[in-house]
Amino acid sequence: MTPVVSRAVLNLAAFLVAGSLLMLLLVKPGTAEQIITVFSLGLGLTLGAIAIFLVRRSRRQTPHKEDQ
Repeated sequence: MTPVVSRAVLNLAAFLVAGSLLMLLLVKPGTAEQIITVFSLGLGLTLGAIAIFLVRRSRRQTPHKEDQ
């Protein structure tokens, strides 16, 4: 994963998580809005976890300049 793409995915995930957490404070429990907000929160957390995993894996596979 290129650094630009990984940064964009992490920014999107952070936006989803932050927005969802703020919205959870405002929506009424048991409404459709709360279900969508919880889904968005889960999506953001999942997307962020996948992006972090891929970034860490690509850094491990890429040799450092000192090693060459």
